Amino acid sequence: MIQDRLDKIEERLKQSQAVKESDKVELLNLLKTLRTEITDLSKTRHEQAESIAGFAELSAREATRREKNPELFNLSLAGLTSSVHDFEISHPQLVEIINRFCTMLSNLGI
Repeated sequence: MIQDRLDKIEERLKQSQAVKESDKVELLNLLKTLRTEITDLSKTRHEQAESIAGFAELSAREATRREKNPELFNLSLAGLTSSVHDFEISHPQLVEIINRFCTMLSNLGI
């Protein structure tokens, strides 16, 4: 399920007309690292990993929509940020990746 969500994010980013090519490359690289971190996390904390992947998928969907809804986008980013809040000590790279992912999505022009 987690891998399916990450695959959906990857496809959405690749197909998006709303995201510049340079931003796509950077987001896809972040996604690759995120995939590794979430896979590792899912071995011990599957529900939390599923939540992070779900919010990441939702955030990517909202960021790449042609007709953007800033309120829904901000809610999705808040959910994604909140989903990694408890991992700052145990998984600092995961938190860093999510923060960079959120920042990149925010900068897409919402």
